[in-house]
Amino acid sequence: MLTNTTQPAIRPLFSWRKFWAHRFGPAPFLPMSRAEMDQLGWDSCDIILITGDAYIDHPSFGMALIGRLLEAQGFRVGIISQPDWNSAADFRQLGKPNLFFGVTAGNMDSMVNRYTSDRKPRSDDAYTPHGEANKRPDRAVTVYAQRCREAFPGSAVVIGSIEASLRRIAHYDYWSDKVRRSVLPDSKADLLVFGNAERAIVELAHRLAKGEKISEIRDLRGTAFMVGRDWLPSAEWEEMDSTEVDTPGPLVKHADPYAMDEGTDNNACATPAATDGAQPVRIVSRAERLAARRERRAHTVVRLPAYEQVKDDPVLYAHASRTFHLESNPGNARALRQAHGERDVWLNPPPVPLTTEELDGVYELPYARRPHPAYGEAKIPAWEMIRFSVNIMRGCFGGCTFCSITEHEGRIIQSRSEDSVIREIEEMRDKTPGFTGIVSDLGGPTANMYHLKCKDEKIESACRRLSCVYPDICENLGTDHTPLISLYRRARSLKGVKKVLIGSGLRYDLAVRSPEYIKELVQHHVGGYLKIAPEHTEDGPLSKMMKPGIGTYDRFKQLFDRFSREAGKEQYLIPYFIAAHPGTQDTDMVNLALWLKKNNFRLDQVQTFLPTPMALATTMYHTEKNPLKKLHRQGGETVGAVRGARQRKLHKAFLRYHDPENWPLLREALKEMGRADLIGNGKKQLVPAWQPAGTGMKAAAAVAVASRAAPGGKSAPARPGGSTHGKPRTGHAASAARPANAQRPSGQRPAPRKKNSPR
Repeated sequence: MLTNTTQPAIRPLFSWRKFWAHRFGPAPFLPMSRAEMDQLGWDSCDIILITGDAYIDHPSFGMALIGRLLEAQGFRVGIISQPDWNSAADFRQLGKPNLFFGVTAGNMDSMVNRYTSDRKPRSDDAYTPHGEANKRPDRAVTVYAQRCREAFPGSAVVIGSIEASLRRIAHYDYWSDKVRRSVLPDSKADLLVFGNAERAIVELAHRLAKGEKISEIRDLRGTAFMVGRDWLPSAEWEEMDSTEVDTPGPLVKHADPYAMDEGTDNNACATPAATDGAQPVRIVSRAERLAARRERRAHTVVRLPAYEQVKDDPVLYAHASRTFHLESNPGNARALRQAHGERDVWLNPPPVPLTTEELDGVYELPYARRPHPAYGEAKIPAWEMIRFSVNIMRGCFGGCTFCSITEHEGRIIQSRSEDSVIREIEEMRDKTPGFTGIVSDLGGPTANMYHLKCKDEKIESACRRLSCVYPDICENLGTDHTPLISLYRRARSLKGVKKVLIGSGLRYDLAVRSPEYIKELVQHHVGGYLKIAPEHTEDGPLSKMMKPGIGTYDRFKQLFDRFSREAGKEQYLIPYFIAAHPGTQDTDMVNLALWLKKNNFRLDQVQTFLPTPMALATTMYHTEKNPLKKLHRQGGETVGAVRGARQRKLHKAFLRYHDPENWPLLREALKEMGRADLIGNGKKQLVPAWQPAGTGMKAAAAVAVASRAAPGGKSAPARPGGSTHGKPRTGHAASAARPANAQRPSGQRPAPRKKNSPR
């Protein structure tokens, strides 16, 4: 297991002595009212979780997972779901918690959840009964935390979830079109828990229960808090100044914070002074030198440019973003700090990933696997989506710049055991109402990273690559799909299981390394359509996304088609693409549209790049700098950002070149680009010269609306595409596609990409 001497030795998740309240046993549902507390025999709650989602007692929903985990540790946990934030009344309904309030916006960032691409309120909310909109506030974490303070002054407030995690330092906010402060000073929370929070939240609860003050708990990995400008954990710590691009280094000794190692140690020999003036030579082994470096690194904090600097300086913002992402490996990450006014936001290193045994324990807690009875027969769309699916892993080492999974869950894959997954399928079969024998998904952020990892733990703990698969698959990465093949075969052989489908997005550059896996997948686990994400065809935008070239897609498609024919099945790929991603030129979109037409694809759903907090692609959009490379004041690579409403609409229109509504805009643009040769009715031409009566008006109207909605001429963000199984790629907008000449099975449509957010 990864360790870091910054912190005490990692304690197994379920090794804590249970709190005295464990005698009450597990509740059928965690209580949401005083009446339920009375039925359980509770006079108070030890911990109260506030969430912007409906309470569904299922491990795909963060508040249920954390709540059941704390319950298993012996604590009494209550839930306040979707409270009225206009007063503190709803926040008092369960009384004052003995230990702390835990605040989450829910499974999605509240701004992504609430607003469309033109900043208009959405008409629905998948995480609310009946899909009702407007059941949570803007920036819900901040609002909820402030209401907790108002309800019970003096109570400890801990914030977490995807919204808090992605806003833990100064970040560009697309909805207000400015750099905002960390959520910590705005929310006035005592502690922010980021990433996978199990270890931190369990230890925090036990230490508070033993009488420690939350203001003194400063050594938990995966937490952030406010400190004074000169605060350090102890005298042995030193600060590395990285507040300027061209002169990074410690306060005394200059060094490069981008460096892939801890620096060069030329002191091969130690020469302590002797009393007679002689200096005996002592040979220091390489192991000792490396140990000294690790120790020094473990007691180093990197000072990022202050909020006041990055909010007005795009170069420093890009520099801070690059430094932040390079300090994301739990095996070697240093602490970070960033000034906000007279105080600092301090970030401890990321949490150590859970072991397989620990992850099994978390997912096998006594979940009811259904919504709280208080909702009656109300339909909750997000619950319907994941009702018959099982999460088998966490994390993603893909490093796609538009995706927020890495910033939240990390690059190290955490996988459950095969036995644990099988037990959950059996429990779902036996306990979940409406199960018909179809498992809708065995997945996670990516369908086929189950049990994939670095071949050497030492290499993994020292690595600072932003992706294990870009520009090529790392030679140290294991790509053996055998464990996943075994899981699929065992799952589909279970009694009462008719079919196991794979609904999570597939990483096809990994899949082509295992033709046997593709054969198993295609012949037994595809329901007519399979989702994959080339994202683009052109090298320019692909290099800014950190995605493989389209040639890899072609190799996968050959295998997909071959194994489908061998099985006697007519099946199709659903490729997803991103419009208006940073680094995309108009000509790139023309070439992509021509590729789509050549391959007979007509996209059904099209969406546009959405800049979400802290993603690397968001940094490109805001700064027009490339944080994937070293940054300089003078020179360096400039990344074009697609900002104007017309251009964003145009890029989106190229993905739907076949829609007559888009033809006037496309014809106009093609003429301006000197590509009028693509206008006509030929097979190699993109847009007809004629226009059907009554069409072509919507595109112009949409451009006008977007222009009015976006201040400063910037277009509004589009609704992001979801990825899989309760863990959306918050920053990823994409499109579903089908072959233009394909006939769908009767009544069948390709399933939309799931919307979700990491907890």
